[in-house]
Amino acid sequence: MTTTSPASRGLDPRGPQFAAAVTSALLVVILFVPTPVAVVLTSLQASLFATGVIRGVERTPASWIFRTVVRPRLSAPVELEEPEPPRFAQGIGLVFTVAALIGFVSGADVAAQVAVGLALVAALLNALFRLCLGCEVYLRLKRATA
Repeated sequence: MTTTSPASRGLDPRGPQFAAAVTSALLVVILFVPTPVAVVLTSLQASLFATGVIRGVERTPASWIFRTVVRPRLSAPVELEEPEPPRFAQGIGLVFTVAALIGFVSGADVAAQVAVGLALVAALLNALFRLCLGCEVYLRLKRATA
């Protein structure tokens, strides 16, 4: 990911990683609940992704929890990351959760679960290894259009 010095404006990379862990937990639950509950939880996750896209990842509920509860207990980050790649990644997550929502509502539960599963894999990679697939796509697209 693109990084900047700690003195400049940027995101603590542990914040999006924390958000990915929260997202992962919710997506796992979605895979194991009845469809009506899955519709509600998928709608919730889609709205969280939409918040990250529209307002920025630094203004999401998970970011607020990270800043107020988790971050004060951690040392300063070594480096900060630009907010644009994680914001783009939120957009990709939104696409997958909207696809899942459409699948659940239309009765295509297997297709919906596949979409949730793909979003879960991406979220787990970020949560466990700080490998943000959406961020990587953003950076590659940026390089290709530069």
